[in-house]
Amino acid sequence: MKRTLLERIPQELPAEIARLCEGVRVYDSSCSPEARVYYIERDEGMYLKVAERSTLEKEATLHAYFHHLGLTSELLTYESGERDFMLTRRVVGEDCTHAMYLEEPKRLVDTLAERLRMLHEISFDACPVQNRMTCYFALAEENYRTGNYDKSHFPDSFGYHSEEEAYRALGEAKKALTSRVLLHGDYCLPNVMLDNWRFSGFIDLGGAGVGDRHIDLFWGVWTLGFNLHTDEYGERFLDAYGRDVIDTDAIHLVGGCEVFG
Repeated sequence: MKRTLLERIPQELPAEIARLCEGVRVYDSSCSPEARVYYIERDEGMYLKVAERSTLEKEATLHAYFHHLGLTSELLTYESGERDFMLTRRVVGEDCTHAMYLEEPKRLVDTLAERLRMLHEISFDACPVQNRMTCYFALAEENYRTGNYDKSHFPDSFGYHSEEEAYRALGEAKKALTSRVLLHGDYCLPNVMLDNWRFSGFIDLGGAGVGDRHIDLFWGVWTLGFNLHTDEYGERFLDAYGRDVIDTDAIHLVGGCEVFG
């Protein structure tokens, strides 16, 4: 996870968060245009996420829920004003894009698959987001209707050659994606933390909730291809997860939804 040393965090901060930043080093650790992420060298380390107003409330709620399950770090505070601020403790270790893990791809693939299956076996009765699929399909429909998606990826956007081909798959997905498990929602190597190969937590939980397992499986296969620069390990990942509950056609349909995600 990259970190760029700063003289100070450029945003105006709530008083308590500003106090925590005094007298310690702070780093920019952002990797997305939607939010700024800062690492604060206090205690065992903290991460501050800053984004537009009201955009982090759901993620903060889900982070607290995953912490209750022992699957991520503690949520220290969430504040919303002109902007949203979410402060969490650091998850111990490094994410799965660290060279230590990429150098052993088979072990990494098996670890990623086994950890995902364990997540999907956890009871979701108390999850604060029970309708993840409703929101998932609604966002895809809205983005298709408004053209708010990257058309430059065609003719091979997640395996689809045109917008209309992907949209037909979205229609089929509404009928096919029916399983109910606790999802991560963005199950990629940078969002899984290991401490010397021991699982230590998930991060970036804004897309979590109760939904269809094939969303996480799709992203698991995708991230291995993207981060390992080969399609060699996708089948191994699905084998290690367990073929007994996998529908490979459903994974392909998820791609049609994600075109408009």
